[in-house]
Amino acid sequence: MRLCTFEAGGRRAPGRVEGDRVVEVGAPSLARWLESGGDDVAEHALADVRLLAPIPRPPSVRDFYAFERHVRSARAQRGLEMAPEWYRLPVFYFSNPAAIYGPEDEVPFPPESSARDYELEAAAIVGAEGRIAGFTVMNDWSARDLQKMEMAVGLGPAKGKDFATSLGPVLVTPDELGDLGLEMVARVNGEERSRGNLGELHWPWEELAAHAARNTRLVPGDVLGSGTVGTGCILEHGDGRWLATGDVVELEIEGIGVLRNRVA
Repeated sequence: MRLCTFEAGGRRAPGRVEGDRVVEVGAPSLARWLESGGDDVAEHALADVRLLAPIPRPPSVRDFYAFERHVRSARAQRGLEMAPEWYRLPVFYFSNPAAIYGPEDEVPFPPESSARDYELEAAAIVGAEGRIAGFTVMNDWSARDLQKMEMAVGLGPAKGKDFATSLGPVLVTPDELGDLGLEMVARVNGEERSRGNLGELHWPWEELAAHAARNTRLVPGDVLGSGTVGTGCILEHGDGRWLATGDVVELEIEGIGVLRNRVA
C-alpha cells in the first residue's frame, strides 16, 4: 500500500493512494490508523488533494548514522578516522518532531546560516507493536556552520538540525518494496548532486528498530531515519556549493517517489 496524509476542503485526513485516487480512511490520523485501522469512508481525485508529510507530527524522530560511506567521508572532512565504536552499535540523535515539512513545502533555514545542506535519507515509520509499517523519503536539512560550532563542544547536533525535517510524499509498506535495494538520487534545480542505494545500509532496519526500542518503547508514528546515504549531502562533496534561497531540492527513492522542497 501507498499511505498518505492529505489535505482537501480545508481539513486533513489519512488515506491510501490508488492510481489517480486517494481513498480516505476513517481514523483521526495515519499514526492512529497504523495502530488500530479504520474503514474506507470516501474517495478523492489525487489531483484535487494536497499531500502532506505522511506523519505531520510524529511522537519522536530518531535519525541514525547507518551508511558507512557517508560516515567515513564526513569524518575524513574533519581529519578523523572511523571510530571503532561505530561498528559496535547503531547510533542516532533525536531531531525535532515539531518541525516537520511535507512535499512541496518551503523550508526556512536559520538566517544566520550560510552553509545550508540537504541530506538524502530514507525513514521507517513505526506501526503497531513497534513493527516497521513502511518507508518514506526523508531530508534531514542541516545548517553546517551551526552544527560545526555545536559539535566542537562535544554535544549535538542541535540548532544545526532542529529547524526542519522533510518527509514524503507517501509511506510505502514493505511488501511493495522487496529487498530494499532501492536507488536514491538528489537533485538541486534539476542537476543531479547525489546518488546511492538504500541496500548499502550497514545495519538492517530490524536492528535499528530494536536498538531504538531498547530500554524504552516505540509507538505508532515514530520516525527512524537511516542517516545519509554515501555522497548524499553537500558536506561530503566538499565543494562549498551550499544551498541558496530559491533552490529546489528533489530527493527521490525508487519505488517511493520524489520529495520536493524549495529553500525559503
